[in-house]
Amino acid sequence: MTLKPAHLLVALFVSAALPAMAQNLAVVNGKPVPSSRADIMIKQMAAQGQQDTPELRAMVKEELINREILIQEADKLGLGTNAEVKSQVEIARQSILIRALVADFLKKNPVKDADIKAEYDRFRAQASDKEYHARHILVEKEEDAKAIIAKLKGGAKFEELAKQSKDPGSADNGGDLDWAAPAAFVKPFSDAMVSLQKGQLYDTPVKTQFGYHVIKLDDVRAAKIPTLEEVKPQIAEGLQQKKLQAFQQQLRAKAKIQ
Repeated sequence: MTLKPAHLLVALFVSAALPAMAQNLAVVNGKPVPSSRADIMIKQMAAQGQQDTPELRAMVKEELINREILIQEADKLGLGTNAEVKSQVEIARQSILIRALVADFLKKNPVKDADIKAEYDRFRAQASDKEYHARHILVEKEEDAKAIIAKLKGGAKFEELAKQSKDPGSADNGGDLDWAAPAAFVKPFSDAMVSLQKGQLYDTPVKTQFGYHVIKLDDVRAAKIPTLEEVKPQIAEGLQQKKLQAFQQQLRAKAKIQ
């Protein structure tokens, strides 16, 4: 079939318009809604666990069309010139750019496996090989702590006397502090605790910044140190945060603040 010149012009115009149309999700009141907006929204939803399906894309298309209709009405009413709205838009713009900056920085400065391994080795070196199951009674005055110790030595039950403890987290639970490594406690407390044998009561009050403690050790066990693979995500996240903090501090140090 031979196309006449007029028909040829129409065919060329239509073929040239097709790529532009494909870039738009829809056109609302003459204003195009780019398909790239849908791609970004679907990517964000997929990152949150949703599957990219035709149904999801249809829902996103309707959402973006509705948004465009509403934004056009807001522009018609001049709401974009409102000072409070401008401030909110600027805050949103800052948040988006900061997220982009963080993503760019982490991409260019990734946490290396060697760094994670070194951090894990430091953690293992500092970790205790034992865990302690202790109880305590916290009071404000030393003489009160001494009186409690005397009662315990006389046969009183630790769980009953613990009800008067000033530590709300353990007072109603017999003074129970559950299993923990010595590093979980302040040094005077942990020093006294690790010196005890299973079932033993520390025979003098232990003073800390919280008051005076009466300490009893219920049990001791070997600590289970997690493997590198078990804690790798947490270590990587912690190292990322350290990198970001250092980056922010460098930028602030160079900034002129008046």
